[in-house]
Amino acid sequence: MDSLNKDIFRVLIDERTIEKRVRELGSILSKEFEDKNPVLICVLRGAVVFLTELMKCMTIPLEIDFIAVSSYGDSTTSSGVVKIKKDLDIDIKDRHIILVEDIIDTGFTLMFLQNHLRRLQPKSITNCALLDKPSLHKTEVKVEYIGFVAEEDFYVGYGLDYAERYRNLPYIGVLKEEIYK
Repeated sequence: MDSLNKDIFRVLIDERTIEKRVRELGSILSKEFEDKNPVLICVLRGAVVFLTELMKCMTIPLEIDFIAVSSYGDSTTSSGVVKIKKDLDIDIKDRHIILVEDIIDTGFTLMFLQNHLRRLQPKSITNCALLDKPSLHKTEVKVEYIGFVAEEDFYVGYGLDYAERYRNLPYIGVLKEEIYK
């Protein structure tokens, strides 16, 4: 872990703060979706850590599924072109969906996913993101549940990556610019 930590400029959100906020979100979602048997759809790969911790904090029956999309590649900014790499395995027609995202930057990926999921006729789609960068939104997206609001820095850890590295850090940190510039 030390070899990963040395690439971090500063810690944005420590492990304890993340755990507390995820517990709060789990409690809120449990109340909101009580008796609705929601499907939590994890946007791979970045949201997998958030999803696993979030669902452990939820006290209601639920199901999970996964969707994988690509819009970044090895870049630090979204290309704006979103492609599905892995689609859902379960039928979500007439189901309550909680779309679990790691980070909202431009909003293009979220908008693409919402449009894709609407074609599958769920009863509802609710968005839950670990991090939101509202200053970078380039489209109107509504995120009902947000873990943390962040600035325009490039973040890694707790599932967030740069070129598939740093996901296993237990905190969210700002990556040193010389690593990705």
